[in-house]
Amino acid sequence: MHQPRRRDRRPARRLSSAPARRQAFRIPAAGADVVLVGYFSAGQKDFESLMESAATELAAHGARVAAQFVQRRGVSDGGARKMGLPYSSRTLLTYGKVREVALACERVDADAVIFAASLTERQRRTLTSMLGCPAESLSDLLPVD
Repeated sequence: MHQPRRRDRRPARRLSSAPARRQAFRIPAAGADVVLVGYFSAGQKDFESLMESAATELAAHGARVAAQFVQRRGVSDGGARKMGLPYSSRTLLTYGKVREVALACERVDADAVIFAASLTERQRRTLTSMLGCPAESLSDLLPVD
């Protein structure tokens, strides 16, 4: 016979009513090693120039780009209507690409991973824990001129 689920077995998880304050990430020092990651749909043909300009911006602000990775969303996996969507809502990237970036971060002892695409707070937290160093988006890192 089916018994109703008792809700009093596990204590409720309490969330604080005040939202957590996120401290702004800054490039730690001149010459900090960063890994640059770009996510682009297959429809975006000028991704190489966008990655180059992002690397130039980071270099102008004192960072040294130690490695670059590009994740492209092609039409072969899911059709043309999915080209603009990320592979994963948690990481933007495929799991294999996340592993590649994590290995590169470890190999070059990166201070941060900078994404050319904007990241949500959840993506930032997830990627930071998976990569072992802070994950930030380029738009949040560089001041608007």
